[in-house]
Amino acid sequence: MIGGGLGGLSSGVMLAKNGYEVTVLDQGYQIGGCLQCFSRHGVKFETGMHFIGSADKGQILHKLFRYLEIDDQLSLSRLDTMCYNVISLAGQRFNFANGREAFIGQMADYFPKQTDHLNRYFDLIERIAAASSLHTLKYGETDNTVNAEYQLRSINDVLESVITDDLLRKVLVGDLSLYAAEYDKTPFSVHAFIMDFYNRSAFRFIGGSDSVAKALTEVIRRYEGHVYTRSKVTRILCDHTRAMGVEVNGNDFWGGYYIISSVHPKRTMEMLHDTSLIRPVFRERINHIPQTVGVFSVYLHFKENTVPYMNSNFFGYNSLTPWGCEHYDEASWPKGYLYMHFCNSPLQMYACSGLILSYMRMDELEPWKQTTVGHRGTDYQDFVREKALRLIESVEVQFPGLKNRIAHFYTSSPLTYRDYTGTEDGAMYGVAKDVSLGIAGRVPYKTRIPNVFMAGQNVNSHGMLGVLVGSIVTCGELLTPQYLYEQILEADS
Repeated sequence: MIGGGLGGLSSGVMLAKNGYEVTVLDQGYQIGGCLQCFSRHGVKFETGMHFIGSADKGQILHKLFRYLEIDDQLSLSRLDTMCYNVISLAGQRFNFANGREAFIGQMADYFPKQTDHLNRYFDLIERIAAASSLHTLKYGETDNTVNAEYQLRSINDVLESVITDDLLRKVLVGDLSLYAAEYDKTPFSVHAFIMDFYNRSAFRFIGGSDSVAKALTEVIRRYEGHVYTRSKVTRILCDHTRAMGVEVNGNDFWGGYYIISSVHPKRTMEMLHDTSLIRPVFRERINHIPQTVGVFSVYLHFKENTVPYMNSNFFGYNSLTPWGCEHYDEASWPKGYLYMHFCNSPLQMYACSGLILSYMRMDELEPWKQTTVGHRGTDYQDFVREKALRLIESVEVQFPGLKNRIAHFYTSSPLTYRDYTGTEDGAMYGVAKDVSLGIAGRVPYKTRIPNVFMAGQNVNSHGMLGVLVGSIVTCGELLTPQYLYEQILEADS
């Protein structure tokens, strides 16, 4: 397994449980990819995976956690069921409630004339979720017609056909930064899966998302597999028909019968640069697939017992639309942000730490593209500090007094994300989904090299469920999908 993020670790568990000898190789100092955490002044911060959905007993993520044998190793804190997400458009706030009836009832209070339209909208969400056997774990019951239609229609196109109130349409996509949606580009199916996933239930990890990476690592080792950090795969070595193994840290050779790369597909192509088994046209396509926008993060360390814990995610926008926040100039940034707190203990009263996220394009960071973490110079430090202060001021408008309650803050940019994860241009969610590209914009889990596969957020989708579903698809090539479905359902019985 190349890459020790969720894709590599979960694929490793699935195969190790089925008798494969598994080795996971990661370039970082700690395992986990976007599950990693870091600590400053005794306070812990998550870097990528901040909250999850559908983790109640009987729901899809709970079933997958049980199958992966980590359910009893994770501590979860439920988000407020009446406002797991709060959407603020130019100061007007709208709450997302868990469950179909509660969600529709809440939205109908804001938009009394839209109840019938909201029911039609939720019918469609449920229909799309049910059309995928990977999300229902019902082998052979995929509805390809539904899947194809809503992968080729944009979010705004479908919403305009279902919801007649323009403001309601914008509220419904108020959490679009969770999937970096773009107007006229992002498929409605992406929105539908995200809405279904979090609407069923929503949780934060108590103590940090790195608990997932640690638990998966323990399972792999329990099945006599191996997980190594500081082990960067620099080449995938092939003969004239198949891969033979990998070169690690530019020197050591590690043999392998199957190779699964969960890193960005462009990094995988670079590891395969000296083989003719990958066609030039495929390389060209992978290298030119568009990426999602990058993200700028401000990690907040609050003064003790000054900030009440917020059990919701707050999506704030300066205007009456969440669309187009990736299109900004110096004067208009930030157009929007996601503000949330980290959960350190059950029944938390005050927040110790929090996070503000806002889009940032890589072109803003051009002067420092050739630098690495810790070696970017004072100009970069001045740049990110100024951006952080502007972002804090933007949140201050909705949360007066916040900036005076901050003891310390830290930042990361798309460059940071690029250097730690290998994601092209520090993209938030890797490869962008675009209805205009169709199949040409998708990353296959199989390559033309018969024993080299790909996993991770770019194969299926990003996020906890998207990556795990991708691992099922990839490992299903070795074990068959039906066999994996049966195992997952048996583990939950």
